[in-house]
Amino acid sequence: MALLKKKTDPISEKARALNDEIAALEAEIKQLDSQLSRAPAPKFRSSTAPAGEPPARPAEKTAPPAPVVREPVFEEIKHAPATARTDAESAEHFNELGVRKYDLPALFNRIRNHLRGPTTTNPRLVNYLAAGGVHGLRPLRYEKRVARNRFIALVIVIVVVLLGLLPFFLRSHR
Repeated sequence: MALLKKKTDPISEKARALNDEIAALEAEIKQLDSQLSRAPAPKFRSSTAPAGEPPARPAEKTAPPAPVVREPVFEEIKHAPATARTDAESAEHFNELGVRKYDLPALFNRIRNHLRGPTTTNPRLVNYLAAGGVHGLRPLRYEKRVARNRFIALVIVIVVVLLGLLPFFLRSHR
């Protein structure tokens, strides 16, 4: 019967172990909280002060202290001179009126980078997922292929339905 037993997923095993550990920690927190709430607070009589504190003096009527007004701190900012651009850069990117020229290749690069999306922070993980390096998970290329096939099947069904409805619309407009 060991041959028919399904292999367990290592990720779900790890998640189950972490959930058990969280449950144990929550139980320990509840136990410590109940012990803390049961601890009796020290009781003092109203006519005595706690040991180590000087006796309280009667409050004197004085004016409240004036609030301290602090001056804002200003930092000196060093601006780059407007003539920092080189003549080659000025001639290349700006017209004679000082307005920046329209840069078509830079626009295409910005659009392409925006559509491409952010780069990954962990390329090794992406390679493991794409190649199926994590046991128990399907490779990413398989998932992409399944999604692509579903999309193609859906498009085919929609086209067939539209072609089937087309004769009804043509008959009603004649």
